[in-house]
Amino acid sequence: MAENPDGEGTGSVRKLAHVIVVGNEKGGSGKSTLSVHIAVALLKAGFKVATLDLDSRQLSLTRYIENRRKWAAKSGVVLEMPTHHAVTRTQGAFTVANEDAERSELIDRLTTVEQSHDFVVIDTPGSDTYLQRLVHLMADTLVTPVNDSFVDFDVLAKVDADTNEVTEISHYAKEVRNARRERRQADGGFIDWVVVRNRLGSLQSRNELRLSAVIQRLGAELGYRVADGVTERVVFREFFPIGLTALDEFDEHVLGTPPTMSHLSARQEIRKLIAALNLPVDEESRAKAEQRKTWLQDPMKHVVLPDIFVS
Repeated sequence: MAENPDGEGTGSVRKLAHVIVVGNEKGGSGKSTLSVHIAVALLKAGFKVATLDLDSRQLSLTRYIENRRKWAAKSGVVLEMPTHHAVTRTQGAFTVANEDAERSELIDRLTTVEQSHDFVVIDTPGSDTYLQRLVHLMADTLVTPVNDSFVDFDVLAKVDADTNEVTEISHYAKEVRNARRERRQADGGFIDWVVVRNRLGSLQSRNELRLSAVIQRLGAELGYRVADGVTERVVFREFFPIGLTALDEFDEHVLGTPPTMSHLSARQEIRKLIAALNLPVDEESRAKAEQRKTWLQDPMKHVVLPDIFVS
């Protein structure tokens, strides 16, 4: 991020854009799909949005946006486009030099957009990398999609199979907890952490009900909110090659095929999810964001609205 223009030192940061980091150390959780839907939702709401792709190996978000640009040109349909950048992972022989180069490129990319955009959406790789850890410290909102199964829940914690009790907090959850602590100490910033239960089944099984209870209990311990993501739908896979989202128009000219009830259901799910993220998009949510800062300055001080940490 850019240094404070008043020259208060490298630790001082003047950041205007609200930074949304979509992070999970596991691949296949739907980070890129969620990133592009968040970006398009904000664009359609009239905000200036930039996107950053840190997964230089897969570049899923980059390819999604490229597909969107190509489809708009081919079909003649006007589609909202974010300002997009990809940050390259350095592969040199020396770790310190690699990290310095990556950090420099990340700061350059952020500097070009943070004062001219309202939101920056950052898609991270499905692994523990230097850049991934670094942007978690920069997040205002951290969105962690987790596939709705105990197999994927272990990115947050390990669970006893008999009692459903959490036996160990995972490495990633500890990293997020440390990032939130460091951020608060560094600039008094609050990282609003939202865990998204993704790829939900159309009917909840007993196992999914157990998982839901465990996720809620762990959220109370770790301080994250829980939001329902999207059902496992073929339409989300169909969107990627043409760069569309569930929020775009669903006529045949745009889609290239007649819309179905599944398209409409996907749109409803995405709208519900975006609302649950409680991003500062209106006066009420911006006021809540300011109240969080007030609370952080003095946790013992009474805050008027009791729901500043929930959607």
